[in-house]
Amino acid sequence: MASFRYEGQRLAYTIHGDGTKTTLLMPGLLLSQKMQTPLARQLAKRGNRVVTFDPLGHGASDRPRDMWRYSMTAFARQTVALLDHLELDEAVVGGTSLGANITLEVASLAPQRLRGMVIEMPVLDNAIPACAAAFAPLLLTLTFGERPMRALASAAARVPSDRVPFLLELTLDAIAQDPGPSAALLQGIIFGRTAPHRTERRTFDMPALVIGHPRDPVHPFSDADMLAHELPNARLLNANSMIELRTRPARLTAEIARFVASCWNAPAAGASEEPAARAAG
Repeated sequence: MASFRYEGQRLAYTIHGDGTKTTLLMPGLLLSQKMQTPLARQLAKRGNRVVTFDPLGHGASDRPRDMWRYSMTAFARQTVALLDHLELDEAVVGGTSLGANITLEVASLAPQRLRGMVIEMPVLDNAIPACAAAFAPLLLTLTFGERPMRALASAAARVPSDRVPFLLELTLDAIAQDPGPSAALLQGIIFGRTAPHRTERRTFDMPALVIGHPRDPVHPFSDADMLAHELPNARLLNANSMIELRTRPARLTAEIARFVASCWNAPAAGASEEPAARAAG
């Protein structure tokens, strides 16, 4: 695992494969880049260079306790800083949940750096009630129950990762983190904006693959469907469940690989006067 420093903080990333066509993938909230490793390896086998990235407060990156360091816009700046560090003019950028929303913020901050976007489980307008119900108790627990949560983290860290299923391993990794920085991270995200406004999202003309999931109130399918209709050059891909890409990945991985290849085979956004046709999901 490699790293670089940005605004005095160490940020971790891993490179899978090689070549000039790079895809950058980011994890969900409080999870590590490990969650994107299986997809990264499969894309690398298909000739792509894939970078998995831990934004500040996640995985192997630094985890300060300062709330003001955490926001979607800050994560987007870190992502662009990673592109600069790797000397990449452009890349396909994507992620899951938090990583999906960071991708949208990168499109707002530096649209010219995006060859395409892979947006899985976006958290937008229709997710607000479920997010409030889920994250408010978690934030209170991490903030006011730091001592017992630290004991739980210590216990989770002792579980051998090679003896548990992949999804449980990801969950244990998140639980094993120091609760103080996790609480600061949640506070920073709640305090800031979740994603660019829909009027701005409608201007993002780079190719986008939006992956929606059924029966997931925190990442409602209606948000993915709405986003796919807002983005001028988007395709909506229906997943069978929120865990399909992690448990039965073949179908979605093949679709993502085809999309990534199409991003590099087509002219960059804005290179042609003809608008790209919307693909059907």
